[in-house]
Amino acid sequence: MGINTPNNKPSDLQVGPTSDGMVRIHIFNEDVSLPVDFLPEDANDIAEEILAASRMALSVKNKK
Repeated sequence: MGINTPNNKPSDLQVGPTSDGMVRIHIFNEDVSLPVDFLPEDANDIAEEILAASRMALSVKNKK
């Protein structure tokens, strides 16, 4: 599955700190449970990438 492959499977996302000082992103649905831990610095980089992607998606959406 690529980034542009449509997906209608409802999923949940949880984000929070762990007791080990990491940041956990947990994606789950009825078929998948995927917890992924990141260093706080890496989590900041990921947050910036998500914001940039959101801005680009809004730009594309507003052009339609």
